[in-house]
Amino acid sequence: MRRVAQSGAQGRARGVRRIAAAVRRARAAVAPRRKTFYGLLAAGVVVFGLAAWPFVRAHLQAVALLDQVAGTPVPRAIARLVTGPVTTRDFSFAIEAAKGQQQVRARLYLPVGRPDAPGMVIFHGVHHLGIDEPRLMGFAAAMASCGIRVLTPELPDIKDYHVGEASVRTIGESAKWFAGQAGGKSGQVGVMGLSFAGGLALVAAADPMYHPYFRFVVAVGSQDSMDRVSRYYWTGRDVRPDGTVEVLPAHDYGPLVLEYEYVEEFLPAEDVGPVRAVLRAHLYEDKKAEADASLGLNEVQKREALELMDATSASTRARIAAVIGQHTSEMDGLSPHGRLRTLNTPVYLLHGEADNIIPSAETLWMASELQSEDLKAMLVSPVLSHIDLEAKPGAMDEWRLVHFFGLIMQAAEKN
Repeated sequence: MRRVAQSGAQGRARGVRRIAAAVRRARAAVAPRRKTFYGLLAAGVVVFGLAAWPFVRAHLQAVALLDQVAGTPVPRAIARLVTGPVTTRDFSFAIEAAKGQQQVRARLYLPVGRPDAPGMVIFHGVHHLGIDEPRLMGFAAAMASCGIRVLTPELPDIKDYHVGEASVRTIGESAKWFAGQAGGKSGQVGVMGLSFAGGLALVAAADPMYHPYFRFVVAVGSQDSMDRVSRYYWTGRDVRPDGTVEVLPAHDYGPLVLEYEYVEEFLPAEDVGPVRAVLRAHLYEDKKAEADASLGLNEVQKREALELMDATSASTRARIAAVIGQHTSEMDGLSPHGRLRTLNTPVYLLHGEADNIIPSAETLWMASELQSEDLKAMLVSPVLSHIDLEAKPGAMDEWRLVHFFGLIMQAAEKN
């Protein structure tokens, strides 16, 4: 019995040794493949990281951009990765205008150490400070700090509250000029237009004369139809593409700009000059100049000026309606509407949800008219008013805004 037990124990021991030897052989065979697997896994992580970095970098740039615009300190880690110092240069350049050559005043924002940085042209909205408007200057500098060469040309008519065809030409000629300076291999630049300049930039991009110089267009708080926006000033209503109606009382600023544009049609000829001076000072928010100009008005002119500045006045609204009817074809020339289906240029649309100068329904109209391959992004955000960051964003609203500008930064970098 003892010999049988010993024999059984020896057999089990030999079996264990055979199993152990088999495991060692299997490990030896698997080890090279395991090293190969981990090597491939590590390489995959690196490749994925490299592929994802442009996306991540663009969105970090968007965070830095929006923080700077909002006056919030950029997190140090992000600032080190994606921002740098900026220099500025004021100068003028010549363009072809309707009456020969014209000098355009401009400011160039240059990222230090990036002489080959991709270019973007940013056009100001209707404001008497033009390219010296602090919000525009802050935005352009923030964009340049993220590695974009930014040109801000001045639009004299828009600076003086006139939205007209001369500005369309200046926008197109400016894009053409800067594309020759900073267009890279593509010979194109990105263009951003704020407020009415955004709609005019789309009109310029649709013009065969200027279309080749536009890499993409960003329209912020812009019009699709000048006629429809003008009627909104009269009615406080703007129809959306789906047939619903956006009802929002218009800001006094909108009707005043329209009245100032066509002041000759609101007043007798002898009252135009004195009343226009008051309206200009009022729009410029220069209270002293407004008070001084008002001193020169007679009693009739004072009543006329006060009535024009009261957008709720029934007679003022009636005159606005009459002026709109007389200038429909002119307004069509200042509207992207009817041009967008064949634009063939990438477009990014941003609008404030509660915008009461150019209602957000206008961006919905533009989005509905663009071909799907041309509309790269569209955002109507509660964070914005007209072209200002107003409300404190929730997490999702903040991400949507960051993502929107991240896409723009990516588009701008494609030189």
